[in-house]
Amino acid sequence: MHLTKEEERIYNGECGWANQICMKILARLGELFNATKLIPIESAHVSGVSYKTLGDAPAEFLQTLADAHGKAKVKTTLNPQSFDTEYLGRKLPESLRKKQLNILKQFEKMGLTMSLTCTPYYLEKPKPDSHLAWAESSAVVYVNSVLGAWTNREGGPSALAAAIIGKTPDYGMHKAENRKPRILVDIKTTLQNETEFGALGIHLGKILEDKIPIIQGLNNISDEKLKQLAAALATTGMTNMFYYDYHQERGNIEKITVEAKDLKSTIEILSTTEKTLPDLIFIGCPHCSSNEIRRIARLMVNKKVKAGTQVWVCTSRYVKERVRDCIEKIEKSGGHVLTDVCTVVSWTKMLGINTIMTNSAKTAFYAPTLNNAETLLAPLKQCLKTALEG
Repeated sequence: MHLTKEEERIYNGECGWANQICMKILARLGELFNATKLIPIESAHVSGVSYKTLGDAPAEFLQTLADAHGKAKVKTTLNPQSFDTEYLGRKLPESLRKKQLNILKQFEKMGLTMSLTCTPYYLEKPKPDSHLAWAESSAVVYVNSVLGAWTNREGGPSALAAAIIGKTPDYGMHKAENRKPRILVDIKTTLQNETEFGALGIHLGKILEDKIPIIQGLNNISDEKLKQLAAALATTGMTNMFYYDYHQERGNIEKITVEAKDLKSTIEILSTTEKTLPDLIFIGCPHCSSNEIRRIARLMVNKKVKAGTQVWVCTSRYVKERVRDCIEKIEKSGGHVLTDVCTVVSWTKMLGINTIMTNSAKTAFYAPTLNNAETLLAPLKQCLKTALEG
């Protein structure tokens, strides 16, 4: 891979150890994927923020990088951590809280934005055709597919390296020839809700490998439903984008169909229990939009959460500030609106949560292993009907 004279100076350590190690990470990544050069990026998004999933050794590397004056050269946002300070943080051991807060301290020293959300595109929408280095898989598929930005599915370390250098290797989804559709998916049923969009993503992820699909026959499309599709597609597969409104020449490409029975079977597989009152109703994976918060508030107003269960709604601080009146309605009904955290990377088992009901196919897929919990997958209305009295 060709490096400019300035990039060679960084690679050789003339601009400090932090820049050098980040340049070496990017150069090695470029070599692995046959990139010929680095290209500038508009922004980065870093995963690997939760202490639960990160652990001690990577946390020590972050501190070393911060102590060596590593600094982000482009706007860089962060994925969720393992708790929120107002609710979950008060229930967890101090030792865990300290380790998590130390990780955030190192990111802050390096100039990263303390967004702590998996939906950074709500904070600032990337421009079409802009090059990014994002590491949250659901956000990668969403911005490539819905917003028209260009990013590979980075790992946490490579996204951080790209943030500090301000560049990323030119391969994969950064090249137009790699963004062409290779398979046509014909939907032979009417998708009714966000959960069925998620189930479609889980189903397709298992069979598409890394092929980019044109998904034909989607209906009742909203950005929130596309977000669930993107998150689920990234959960079980390596596809980094999809097309759903494609009017160009398709050529002679492979075709597959998806029927109602495929979605029904997927939802049944992702539901591992029939418990009538789960310990937790979780909404917000990926983090809720303003529209979703408003809808939840409408469904919960003048009702109460049943004894024996909890309702957690996860979103970003950015969104929460913009729908304060709706937040009050949800919390008055007994729900908890949490920011900075994702249930999937939090310490739910430690809090006595053994069964989780959710409208997120991604959560239903991961919770049995990452949260050691039984799951129920159902649309938002059904989730809240289960949780509420009256």
